[in-house]
Amino acid sequence: MTIIAIANQKGGVGKTTTAINLAAYLAELGQKVILIDLDPQANSTSGLGIDAGKLSSSVYDALFDESQTEGAVIETIHGGFLLLPASTDLAAAEVDLVKELSREHKLKNLIAKLSADYIIIDCPPSLGLLTVNALTAADHVLIPVQAEYFALEGVSHLLDTISRVKQALNTQLEILGVLLTMYDSRTALAKGVHAEVKKHFGDKAFDTVIPRNVRLAEAPSYGQPIKHYDRWSKGARSYKQLAKEVHKRSRSKDASK
Repeated sequence: MTIIAIANQKGGVGKTTTAINLAAYLAELGQKVILIDLDPQANSTSGLGIDAGKLSSSVYDALFDESQTEGAVIETIHGGFLLLPASTDLAAAEVDLVKELSREHKLKNLIAKLSADYIIIDCPPSLGLLTVNALTAADHVLIPVQAEYFALEGVSHLLDTISRVKQALNTQLEILGVLLTMYDSRTALAKGVHAEVKKHFGDKAFDTVIPRNVRLAEAPSYGQPIKHYDRWSKGARSYKQLAKEVHKRSRSKDASK
């Protein structure tokens, strides 16, 4: 089982879009995939057409009672993968986790109850306890970076957090790759950011780049991954390529451990 946390404390960089569409295309490759929505905004949940307010149980319940884990996992309407959804209760998790023993390991213990080829974790836009839980549970981190002027601002803080978690909580944690999102090849700025990411991260930068694409932005409002909403769009083709690259990289890294 390969566990990938999709993390960046900066909001609006494409974490949820990447989580949903990577899960969908990994499933298309024949993998059993479970997407965990660990963001209190529950965008992965709503972006798959699920009303977070009508859930009988969610990732919040499973975090504090592992016996509820399997019952909280649901089929997605589209996509061919499973979802451990978020509800509005998750907003209280940061406070509630403080009082828990082994609070950094709650998600890891929850995931031990699951069976899949891939677990994809959509992290919140912060470096709080929920993100630390995700990094403690994960084998790999995928970092989406938006192709804009302040793209790398704050990434150093995330890298520092990853380093601290690796030292203290999860020695197996590795960066799977840095993914450039919302890329517009017509602008010199985007090309400059792309060059900077390649220079800074070297072979950690994914070859795949996710374009700025209206169809990608529209798909969540219809509760569908892009492969169902418009499988021939530039966004769909890019995420399909990313899934192949992620599968190849993760298998290579897991085999070398």
